[in-house]
Amino acid sequence: MQRPLANRAKEPVSPLGVVPMKAGAAAGELVVAGARSSGSVSALSLRLLLAVLLLCLVGAQRGEGQAAGPAAGVGARRVDVGVILDRTTWLGNISWACMELALEDFYADASNANYSTRVRLHPRDTPAGPSAVDAASVGVDLLKNLRVQAIVGPQTSTQAKLLAELGNKASVPIISFSANSPSRSSSQTPYFIRTAWNDSCQAEAIASLVQKYNWREVIPIIEDDDSNARFIPDLVDALGHVDTRVLYRCKIRPSAGEDEIKRAISSLKENWTSVFVVRMSYQLALKFFQLAKDEGMMGQGFVWITAYGLTDIFNVVGYPALDVMEGVVGIEPYVQETAKLNKFRQRWREKYRSENPGTSINEPITSGLYAYDTVWAIALAAEKAGYVNSDFVLSETNNGSTDFDKLSTSRAAEKFCNAFLKVNFTGISGQFVIQDMQLVSATYKIINVAGRERRAVGFWTPGLNISRIVWPGGSEKTPRGWLLPVNKVLKIGVPVKPGFGSFIRSENGILKGFCIDVFEEVIGKLPYKVPKHYVEFGNGKGESNGTYDELVYKVYLKEFDAVVGDITILANRSLYVDYTLPYTESGVRMLVPVRDRRQKTAWTFLEPLTANLWLGTGAFVVFTGFIVWFIEHRTNQEFRGPPASQIGSVFYFSFSTLVFAHRERIVNNLSRIAVVVWLFVVLILQQSYTASLSSILTVEQLQPTVTNIDEVIRRGDYVGYLNDSFMPELLKRLKINETKMIAFSSPEEYNDALSTRKVAVIIDEIPYLKVFLSKYCHKYTMVGPTYKFDGFGYAFPRGSPLTPEISRGILELASNGTMDELEKQLYGDTSCPDKDDSQTSSSLTLHSFLGLFIITGTTSLLALILHVTITLYDHRSHWINGSGQISWHELLAILFKIFHERDNSSNTPDEEEPGMEDIDPPTAESPWSMSNHIIENVDSDTDTGSTPEGEGTPGREVSNQDTGPPSFAYMHSEGAME
Repeated sequence: MQRPLANRAKEPVSPLGVVPMKAGAAAGELVVAGARSSGSVSALSLRLLLAVLLLCLVGAQRGEGQAAGPAAGVGARRVDVGVILDRTTWLGNISWACMELALEDFYADASNANYSTRVRLHPRDTPAGPSAVDAASVGVDLLKNLRVQAIVGPQTSTQAKLLAELGNKASVPIISFSANSPSRSSSQTPYFIRTAWNDSCQAEAIASLVQKYNWREVIPIIEDDDSNARFIPDLVDALGHVDTRVLYRCKIRPSAGEDEIKRAISSLKENWTSVFVVRMSYQLALKFFQLAKDEGMMGQGFVWITAYGLTDIFNVVGYPALDVMEGVVGIEPYVQETAKLNKFRQRWREKYRSENPGTSINEPITSGLYAYDTVWAIALAAEKAGYVNSDFVLSETNNGSTDFDKLSTSRAAEKFCNAFLKVNFTGISGQFVIQDMQLVSATYKIINVAGRERRAVGFWTPGLNISRIVWPGGSEKTPRGWLLPVNKVLKIGVPVKPGFGSFIRSENGILKGFCIDVFEEVIGKLPYKVPKHYVEFGNGKGESNGTYDELVYKVYLKEFDAVVGDITILANRSLYVDYTLPYTESGVRMLVPVRDRRQKTAWTFLEPLTANLWLGTGAFVVFTGFIVWFIEHRTNQEFRGPPASQIGSVFYFSFSTLVFAHRERIVNNLSRIAVVVWLFVVLILQQSYTASLSSILTVEQLQPTVTNIDEVIRRGDYVGYLNDSFMPELLKRLKINETKMIAFSSPEEYNDALSTRKVAVIIDEIPYLKVFLSKYCHKYTMVGPTYKFDGFGYAFPRGSPLTPEISRGILELASNGTMDELEKQLYGDTSCPDKDDSQTSSSLTLHSFLGLFIITGTTSLLALILHVTITLYDHRSHWINGSGQISWHELLAILFKIFHERDNSSNTPDEEEPGMEDIDPPTAESPWSMSNHIIENVDSDTDTGSTPEGEGTPGREVSNQDTGPPSFAYMHSEGAME
C-alpha cells in the first residue's frame, strides 16, 4: 500500500512555485503562483521575485504551521478548489499525481501565462469505504471555511450521494472523474458533473459484443454498492435492445469473505448461462477471479467480460491479475497515442516512482488521465468565469443547528459551473466536452488477456470491429454462451399413449417410437454430451397420469427439464414453455370412408366421350364422306351408281375410316389429302377413346362419403376425435355440438367406428391420420380443408439454451434426408393419396379436340373449293359461251351436268371398262369374278404399249391378284342387281 501524500517528506519548492504544505487546517494545500511574468520583466527580476516568494512561504510555514501561499502574481485572483480523495488507494494516489502535473503544465504553457486567475487546490484525504460521513464532513468544511468554488471528487459513488446534495445546497459544482452519478436524471443533481465517459455508452459497447457472438443470456456480477446503481439499468436496457436476456444479477458485498464469494460462484455454476459481465473493485475482483479459477470456471466454454474500471487492474496489480484472468475480455475508453501523452507518461512515471519507491505501476490509469484533464478544464473555466471567491450569500437557514443548514450559496460558483460546462478542448485523454453533465464518450477499446498479457483486439464505435480473441482455456473458438450445469442430468417427461404406439411406447422399460427416435438423432449429433433420463408420465398401469397440458405445465414448475413426445405446439402452452421447431407435418383434417362410384351398365361404352363430342365426331364423319364423294364420283366408278348406292357409299366409306377398314380406291389427289388429315384425327380420337374407356372399366373411382364439415353438422352426424387431445376445443369452434363428439384412443377404434357408421367422420391431426391410413388405406381418405396447427415439438423451459440447439438439429435432419427415413418407418414405404373427384376419370369433351376438327374441316373445304374451281375451268366452254343467253335454270342444269356426269376424258381405271350389256349372259360371272374381270380389262386397256397377255408383265401380275370382295358401289349397281 502506498504512503499517503500528507505523511511524506516535503518536496523542495519547484521553479514554478508549487509548494507542498504541512498537515494542519489546510494540510497538503498546493499553491501555484506567478508562473512567469510578462515580457517586460527581466530574467533577473523574475529570479528575485521567486526568491522573495520562497522566503515568504518558508516564514509562513515556520510561523503559522499551515499552508499559505504568496500572492498569485501581480493582479492574479486566486480560485480555491477542494479535492476529496483517498490517497491511500491506488486510484487516489495515481490521480493526485496527475492533478499536480496538470496545474504545472497548464500555467507553464505560454498561451496561459497572461491569465488573471490562478487555481489553488485544497486536497483532503477521506476513506473511500462504504461510509460517506467523512467525505460529507470534509465537503462541509471546504464549503464553509475555505469557500471553495468547486470540489473535485469524490472518489466513490457512495460518497457522491451526500456531496451532490452539498453541491445543490451551495450551488457549487461537484466534479468527479471516477464516481458515478447518484441519480438516473441529471436534473435531480444539477451540480454533479462527471468528467468520465457515460456508462450507458459502455453498456452499449458490451451489448454489441454480446450481439456479435449471438449470446442470448447474460448474468451481471457486480459489487453491491452505489457504483452500479446506474450502470446495471443501462446494461439491462442495452442487452434488451439486442434480444439478450438478463436472468438475474449476482451481487457480492464489498466486504464479502471467501465463503460468501464461493456461494455466489456455486450459484453461477448451477445455471446454464456461461456469459458474465463483471464490474467490481480491484480488491474484490482479484479474490473473485482467483476463486472462480479454483472452481473451474475460467476454462473453455465460459465468457468473462469486464466493464471499464476493472480493466485498470492489469496496470495496477500486474501479474497476479493476469494469471487468474486468462481469457477475460474487457472494455475501456480508447485514448489515442500522441506525443503530448507520451511525454506526460514519462514525466508522471518519474514523479510517481520518486514519491513511491519500489512501485510496479508504470503508467497512469485512464481515470488519472481524466483527473489531469479535469484540472486543466477547471483552470480554463476559472479564467473564463472571471470571478473572485468572496460572493457567498448567507443561507436563509443560516442560524440552523447543523453545519449543513449554515451553508452559504455562491453565485460565483454557479457562474463557474456554467463556464465549466462550456469548456471544449483536446486533452490528453481525448476531446473534452461535457454533455448531459457527463463527458461525451467516443470510442471504446476491447482488450483481451492472453498469455498473461493484455492486448487490444478491437474497437467499438456505433459499428463493431473485433479481431481474434483468445477465450478462457486458451481456445480461439467462440463459446456458445451457455454450458450444462455441473453434474446435471436432464429429467425428461414422456407421455403415456397406448393407442398410437408408433409415436411413443415402452417396451420392457425402454422407450421407443418416432418421437424418441428423432430426439435421439438430434441429441446424438450435438457437439457435446447431454446427460438425460426419461420419466414416463403415467400411473404404472399403462395409463397417463394426467392430460398433455398438465404434463407441459410440469416443465414450468421445474419438475421436468423437458418433455419429449407427440406434444402439439399450442399458443396456451407456449405461455409456460418454449417449443422447438415442429418435426412433423402440421394441421388437422377429416378422415371419412370412401365408396366406388362406378356403375357398369349396357351403355358404359358411351361414357368416354361427351354428347357434344359424339355429335361433333358424327358430323365430321358425314362431312368428310361427302367431300370425298363429291370429288371422287365424277371419275371414280366406285362412287357412282343410283342415288341410294351413292348415299350408301358416302356413309360406308366415312364410318369405315373410323376403324381404318375402308376399301374404296381414292384416285383424286385432293380427296387423298382430305382423307389423310381425317385419318390422323381419327387415330387420335380412337386412342383417346380407348384409354378413357379402359380407365372407366378398370380403375377404381372412389368417392368420399362426406366432403365438408358443414354436411356433417347439417345431417347431425357424430364426429370422432382422439382422446386426451385439444380436439374438443377445435370442434366447438367449428360449431359441432358437444353431444355429437365421441373420443377414441387407437386406430382400431377409429376403424370400428367408421365401418359401423358409429361416427361419420374422424377429425384429428395429420400425423395420426397418416398412421391410421398406413393400415386402412383403401377404405378411408382425408378430405376437406386443413386447419392450421404447428405440429409436434419438444417442450423446454422458457429461455432454455437447448431449445435453439434442438431446433437447428431438427432442420439438419430434414435437410440431410434422415427425417424422411424416420417417416418411412412411421408411415410405411407406400403413400396413401387422397381420394377425391380429381382422381376419377372424366369424359372427353369437344373442346379438347376442337383444334383437330378445325384442321380437318379446313383441309376438306380447301380440297372442295380447289376441285370445283379446277372442274369449272376445265369445262368453261360449256357455260361461258352461252352464259349471256340462258337463264339461271339452264345454268344450273349445265353445272349439274358438269359435276354429275361421268368424266370420260379422265385417265381413270374405269375409263374403258366394258358395259354390262357387252357381257355374254351365258358366260356371266358372279359378282366376285366380275370384279376381277373388270380390273383385269382396265389394267390391260390402260397400259399403252404393254406386252401381250401371257408374257407376265409386272402390272398384269398385280392385276391378276385377288382383290377381295366387290366394292359397296358395285354391289348396289344395276349390273349387280341383274
